[in-house]
Amino acid sequence: MSDKAILYDSSKCTACRGCQVACKQWWELPGEKTINRGTYENPPDLSYDTWIRIKFNEISNGNGRIDWIFTRESCMHCTDAACVKVCPTKALYYHPSGFVAYNADLCSGCGYCVEFCPFDVPRAKGNDITGIRKVDKCRACIDRITNGYEPACVKTCPTDALIFGDRDELVAIGKKRVQELQSKYPLAYLYGEKELGGLHVMYVLTHAPQVHGLPAHPDVPVAAIATHDILRPLGYAVTALAVVGLGLNYLVARATANKEAEAKAKK
Repeated sequence: MSDKAILYDSSKCTACRGCQVACKQWWELPGEKTINRGTYENPPDLSYDTWIRIKFNEISNGNGRIDWIFTRESCMHCTDAACVKVCPTKALYYHPSGFVAYNADLCSGCGYCVEFCPFDVPRAKGNDITGIRKVDKCRACIDRITNGYEPACVKTCPTDALIFGDRDELVAIGKKRVQELQSKYPLAYLYGEKELGGLHVMYVLTHAPQVHGLPAHPDVPVAAIATHDILRPLGYAVTALAVVGLGLNYLVARATANKEAEAKAKK
């Protein structure tokens, strides 16, 4: 399968949030109770049960008026993904399509992906004290695209602010769109073409990345690299020792049980 991607055009987004609803419906995610916080954003943030949202930013346009800047907030599906680097159980991994896939059954709830994601995307649910928790995020509708369908969020977008296809083709479309916008938006930019090795969710931005709430120069934290190169092997060693310890405990318990059984038999 060739590299696939999603292209989000902020200039075409009307913030209808149909993508949010489609994601909830396809993945059967529960709704969240919210309150009026003086903004049309709803819900207020990503969560374990909310994998995509449209963010509203208000900026002055210099003419005494306020403009709304809409931005899609969800997993960026990085080529150089910090979450994949630090995941000790390989619950997060690269799908042949290029997207960062997720196997919830393998998730240990360690939270490394939450800590090291430069876009603050994966979210955990559970108890940090007991360590019984799970993490979740956008899964790029791998089940749909492997069967010839678009991701649910793309399918429902009424303005084509979201389109899906081969990544190389979307890069060309994104660059052309940026050129069209630069007469009105001089800082228009295709975000994600090269960031972190190339994102599989790219953005046509009308303003600087920071205005859209995106890091201008995202990178994999040094600590994440250390976790991958140093701590993870140590983690494997600790896990191996734990397995050996459990095995020894089993053998000791079994030997004790056999001795008790023999003693009872002699009586």
